[in-house]
Amino acid sequence: MAEGDASKKLAAGIVGILLGTFGIHKFILGYTKEGVIMLLVSLFGFGIGALIMWVIGIIEGIIYLTKSDEEFVATYVNGKKGWF
Repeated sequence: MAEGDASKKLAAGIVGILLGTFGIHKFILGYTKEGVIMLLVSLFGFGIGALIMWVIGIIEGIIYLTKSDEEFVATYVNGKKGWF
């Protein structure tokens, strides 16, 4: 696995946990469409949408950080799995 892939894992996991509401972790992984969806739902979801996106961000951040480097690359870098 390339060193850049490992840094994406760490960065996306931490940002997902801390700022998951805004979908920034999706942009880090190159998932522009999913990131825009999370951002728009958070901005225009009247609070409920932001809460839901916050929970999704935390879950995804934890999933990213608990996967082995090989699993992470296979699933999110090579497999392009956009959600969970």
